[in-house]
Amino acid sequence: MSPNVSKKPTHAAFWLAALSLAGFLVIVYASAVAPESLPEIRMTPGEMQDSPVDSNQIGSSGVKGVHTKILFGSPEKAGFYAILLFVPAHTTIQAHSHSDDRMATVVSGVWHFGYGDHFDAGALKALPPGSVYSEPGRHNHFAQTEAEAVVVQVCGYGPTGTRYFDPANDPRGHDRK
Repeated sequence: MSPNVSKKPTHAAFWLAALSLAGFLVIVYASAVAPESLPEIRMTPGEMQDSPVDSNQIGSSGVKGVHTKILFGSPEKAGFYAILLFVPAHTTIQAHSHSDDRMATVVSGVWHFGYGDHFDAGALKALPPGSVYSEPGRHNHFAQTEAEAVVVQVCGYGPTGTRYFDPANDPRGHDRK
């Protein structure tokens, strides 16, 4: 090695390394900052039924008569959300999927739920109150109610959307992602 070459880092290299480390720490801190905190929510079944529903049907099948109530978060945005689905009696929801993974709990009524690319009454499983099921992202599923209305709580990590396997079955008149 020539005597004119120093093994010490240059002043510019030192500051570049320091700024890189600072940038890395900012990114780590920003990713560790807690998302929106859960609010204190306590609702009896009667309060859930009596509370107003949302006109926004994001995260829903879009079937006429099906309503949602957002309990927490926003299904349209990145982050955890929880919604209630209110599904009237004698409702059939054709095969569709959502862009996010979701977990659901039947709150009231008997929810008939199945997986597949086409509605198949023989593939439905009756899920009474207290039952849980999953809606894997981009995995088609379908559902039906019989003589009673159903309330289902759905939790996921948005943003979410609904896409019908057969666009002709989309009650909204178009295919949404």
